Amino acid sequence: MSPTLLACLATLPIVIVAVFLVGLRWPASRAMPLSYLTAAALALFVWQIPAVQVVAASVKGLIVAVRLLYIIFGAILLLNTLKESGALRVIRQGFTDISPDRRVQVIIIAWLFGSFIEGSAGFGTPAAVAVPLLVGLGFPAMAAVVAGMLIQSTPVSFGALGTPILVGVRDGLTGDAAVLEYAASLGMTTTDGTLSPALLKMIGYRVALLHAISGTLIPLFVVSTMTRFFGPRRSFADGLRVWRFALFAACAMTFPYIMLARLLGPEFPSILGGLIGLAIVVPVAKSGILSPRDGDVWDFAPRDEWDRDWTGVMEVSLDSESTTRIPLWLAWLPYVLVAALLVVTRVDALGVKALLKAPAVTIPLTNLLGTGISSPEQPLYVPGTIFVVVALLTFALHRMSTDAFTRAWSDSAKTMVRASVALIFTVPMAQVFINSNGGAAGYEKMPFVLADAVASAAGGGWPFVSTFIGGLGAFVAGSNTVSNMTFSLFQFSVGERIGVDPGWVVALQAVGGAAGNTICVHNVVAASAVVGLVGKEGAVIRKTLPVFIYYALLSGSLGYAVLASRNVGWLNAGTIIAALIVLGLLTFAVRSLKTDSP
Repeated sequence: MSPTLLACLATLPIVIVAVFLVGLRWPASRAMPLSYLTAAALALFVWQIPAVQVVAASVKGLIVAVRLLYIIFGAILLLNTLKESGALRVIRQGFTDISPDRRVQVIIIAWLFGSFIEGSAGFGTPAAVAVPLLVGLGFPAMAAVVAGMLIQSTPVSFGALGTPILVGVRDGLTGDAAVLEYAASLGMTTTDGTLSPALLKMIGYRVALLHAISGTLIPLFVVSTMTRFFGPRRSFADGLRVWRFALFAACAMTFPYIMLARLLGPEFPSILGGLIGLAIVVPVAKSGILSPRDGDVWDFAPRDEWDRDWTGVMEVSLDSESTTRIPLWLAWLPYVLVAALLVVTRVDALGVKALLKAPAVTIPLTNLLGTGISSPEQPLYVPGTIFVVVALLTFALHRMSTDAFTRAWSDSAKTMVRASVALIFTVPMAQVFINSNGGAAGYEKMPFVLADAVASAAGGGWPFVSTFIGGLGAFVAGSNTVSNMTFSLFQFSVGERIGVDPGWVVALQAVGGAAGNTICVHNVVAASAVVGLVGKEGAVIRKTLPVFIYYALLSGSLGYAVLASRNVGWLNAGTIIAALIVLGLLTFAVRSLKTDSP
């Protein structure tokens, strides 16, 4: 079979998602089974993968789906517990005291608090924390999900204390002689021949530079998308009016983020960058220094004027909360505990991580059906366990009644069940797609077939599309770490093939893999499920897709500019395209503000 035809076939599961989920607006519960069946049929009849391997990959997908459902349940349980205890009312009032402007609130919660949670835990946890918090503060469920997905870009490469770099890139590159030779040429070798931490730190710093430039506009994209699709006037201009505050909040996170990547390595840019940003931005927001000069305060229309698609089956009505008065510090204490436990259980030096991942508490799901496919599970390490533990502590700390806590558990279980249908097909599809190697036909796995076809077509222009390949990996797998594991060596090899620094190409892979989280189907399904927004996944992706394209194209252009500068100088196709992107966005913003001005 020709490589072109094979690549076209490999795209079919993705095309089905694009057509039915995004284009025709089918719910994920209908579109993803069709995508799964397509991937399984291709694996069996074209790639000629043994049926037992397809079953094993599907079983691994189901195991991962159960893990995601556990996280979803824990996040919903914590939200419902806070609602029943009366804490959400207090937290909402606390944010109103900082700023009643929803644009300011979403930047603080989604961008800064979300970056901190991403740095702590990764793997979709920010959406499980920030999205329900936004809904609890009165945001429409879809607006909260879109905001939670849009920030799943800049902080993601350094999520879970740098796992996408320290595990994803490392495992993807380990064992290749060309990589070790490249590291040796830079003086970054180890005595035992393994991948040098210095090489990973260098790649991480390059990733941070690309993210910091592309991510500077993300808070502005978040507020402008929110005001355009969910505001009373459906206006981009309403979001653009807080450009001073949005850019300030972006830089308050990205400046320390770059320095931390340079000085300390991949573990700390997101977690400490988010914390430092919060410490800088919250006082400024409270002072109103960078608020719009006309003093306008933006809010959503009254709830009875919202579109039906904006809200989920789970209503977070503060009117039904307990009237018990809780101090602000006590209301926030559960979230502080979540953040603290995430950090304590993720830092190797503290020893807790090793205990939670010890063999005695690990379910050894290895070599499934004798295929070599494994999915060992560590239930005590999963963020869902932290959410459940904190919910139990909240029951005691907030002195809740047993009836109120029982309602929280019941409502949370019902919401989780509604998300299960979509996830039990979404994640197995990804696993079949990824584990499609070793068939009798002798073809590479489906992601490699796609990437190789793109590389052949792109030639020397590969840096422009390398970020999109990383994004494709995350879109399918739902993980920047898995995308990096899958494609890092491929990206390195293409870099060598076209005669450029392969370390920069790997950095572009990591950035694209992070940006791909904004459109990843099973991340959208999980984030939507946390707030009961089931069946609207395609509508969310249609709103996040333009930001993904911006992010991947700008980062790719910057990467091309850096690589081409060594031969032709800085005036090259990369810098021209990057300048055109920025100029186009600036022109659009100015015109929107002028058109909307009274």
